[in-house]
Amino acid sequence: MVRGKENWKEKARRLFRYYYNKAVREKGTPEYVARGWAIGMFIGFAMPFGLQLVVSVPLAFLMKGSKLGAVVGTMTTNHFTIWVIYPFQCWLGSHLIGNPLSFADISSKMEQVIENQDYETLFGLGKDIIAAFFIGGFLLAFVSTPIGYFVVKNMVIQYRLNKEKRRLKKLEKLNALDSGDLNTK
Repeated sequence: MVRGKENWKEKARRLFRYYYNKAVREKGTPEYVARGWAIGMFIGFAMPFGLQLVVSVPLAFLMKGSKLGAVVGTMTTNHFTIWVIYPFQCWLGSHLIGNPLSFADISSKMEQVIENQDYETLFGLGKDIIAAFFIGGFLLAFVSTPIGYFVVKNMVIQYRLNKEKRRLKKLEKLNALDSGDLNTK
């Protein structure tokens, strides 16, 4: 199939495979790889665009986590997902601080930020929406980070175990051929 003619499911599957392969093939222990991804995910939820990489990469150095994972982990909030995640985290945060905002209010304020694309507009939105953004973001980060850590760690472990099994099976076949025993699979 020509790549330009892919439907959204095929694109999503290809994108998932790409990031899956990045995670499982990275050098280092499974804990190292997962730690970096967890750092990136945490910062991806807790910080707005523009600050994520500035914070996640040095944090990965300090916490001895994968720098690549810290960068890619921030992509939990990307140009496509922020339209769902940012309003939800603002809504959640606004309810937690006791000043509930509607999705319509949040959407109109996000449109202002997108229209102007600067931090002056972002911080001019008011203390309530900014506080709601960070409180909701930190809550999502605290909930999703441990899940992301264990998912990535287990994916790396499983991939490496399967890779080792394939290597041993291939070695077994070669040894069988060398010994002349062709009945072994």
